[in-house]
Amino acid sequence: MARHGLTLRDRLVGYLPRYAGLASHLAPLANWRNNSLVLRKLFERAPGISARRALPAFRRDVFRSPTEAIGPEDGREVVLFADTFNRIYERENLDAALRVLIEGGYRVHLPNPAGGGRPLCCGRTFLSAGLVDQARVELGRLVATYAPFAARGVPIIGLEPSCLLTLRDELLSLRSDDLAKCVSAHALLLEEFLVREAEAGRLRLPLGAVAAKALVHGHCHQKSFGAFKPVEQALRLVPDLSIEIIESSCCGMAGAFGYGVDTYQASIDMAELSLLPAVRRADQATLIVADGTSCRHQIKDGTDRAALHVARVLAMSLDRAKSNKTPSTAKEPLHG
Repeated sequence: MARHGLTLRDRLVGYLPRYAGLASHLAPLANWRNNSLVLRKLFERAPGISARRALPAFRRDVFRSPTEAIGPEDGREVVLFADTFNRIYERENLDAALRVLIEGGYRVHLPNPAGGGRPLCCGRTFLSAGLVDQARVELGRLVATYAPFAARGVPIIGLEPSCLLTLRDELLSLRSDDLAKCVSAHALLLEEFLVREAEAGRLRLPLGAVAAKALVHGHCHQKSFGAFKPVEQALRLVPDLSIEIIESSCCGMAGAFGYGVDTYQASIDMAELSLLPAVRRADQATLIVADGTSCRHQIKDGTDRAALHVARVLAMSLDRAKSNKTPSTAKEPLHG
């Protein structure tokens, strides 16, 4: 990388956390490329992004972390990691997770860096572009912010598998100090945390039925870290919801791989092996569930179906319980 330099596409992908705030302020302009065939063709020639692929849409109403902890003052403390992808593109997932945790009785911290400045980032986009030093800087800011919580045993909960699991993998490859190890040891995906709490008999969520069936796709990081089973278990907290797992490999996006003009077709071919056909066969009443930002993007592009993060399914279940006023409380230990 140092010898040959970065391509424009590498820079667009790698430096996303640094320019995402500005792009959000200029959302209509930043999203113009998706609505213009001419700009799609220009992006294909310059940064090498396929004209056939839509880019995630920026929005002005990004998720902003509250300045103080929220939730019951006597609730068990947790930290919610607002990753770049969900914060900028799909704040509904963070809003849903926040609600689930608060209604579950937890006191939620969303700490900002002590020195202020841009929001926290795990460095994943920098790593994908080979910018290890920049990733190390981002992880340093994150560790410094989260270490005091981890030292007290506070769980650090994330939604995007590729981001949260960076704290359990690449972080320890880049740093071997006690602070990094402590943060890594307390990092959990939302489903892992909820299942652990349910198995300990501590989870109290008033949930109601939302659908008869959910079709679920697992993110590659979840599968490789043994973190996919808790997704199924968390969804089984929802009353009367039948769970079907899509027997799929990678969705084909693999971070920025699916955007390249030279890799777009391979990306689609991978998705067409099992994922996209399974989604197309599902009736409209079936929930399509996928935790990964890129996975949801691939499903939308390939089938025009909107996939949901588990956090949103649980928030929908909370809504249904309130409307029915006959909730089933998730509190029994999980098995299997």
